[in-house]
Amino acid sequence: MADERMTKGEREDLQRLIRQREKVLKSAAKQRSTELLADFENQISAMYQFDDDEVWAAAEKAAAVEVEKAQQRVAARCAELGIPKQFAPSLNLYWSGRSYHNGVKQRRDELRKAAQAQVAALEQKAIVAIETASVDANACRHRRAN
Repeated sequence: MADERMTKGEREDLQRLIRQREKVLKSAAKQRSTELLADFENQISAMYQFDDDEVWAAAEKAAAVEVEKAQQRVAARCAELGIPKQFAPSLNLYWSGRSYHNGVKQRRDELRKAAQAQVAALEQKAIVAIETASVDANACRHRRAN
């Protein structure tokens, strides 16, 4: 039966490899965090035009027709009440390219802070898993050396 013990040089090489692997995996976890935050920033800053999509365009067109009918009723009632055109209320339709959640700076800041906290927690979880795997690999190396 051959001696399965590792030489000191082999142990040192393996330990260096484990440390290098840990470093690379931690860098990958940080890179992923950066990618997640960049994706979040792209989503929160996105602007959508109604004519970017066929369904949105059709919905906007149908709504505009109904708003025009309703505005005519409002104008007629204003005339009945003697309200001059320049002081009359109006009914309008507009497309909002953003929701409230990403249209108001204070809300964007809140969402950004929450996203950063969530990504930091994910990164920390990954780092703990990487470090645990390194410890396990070192323990295995130590057992094989003896």
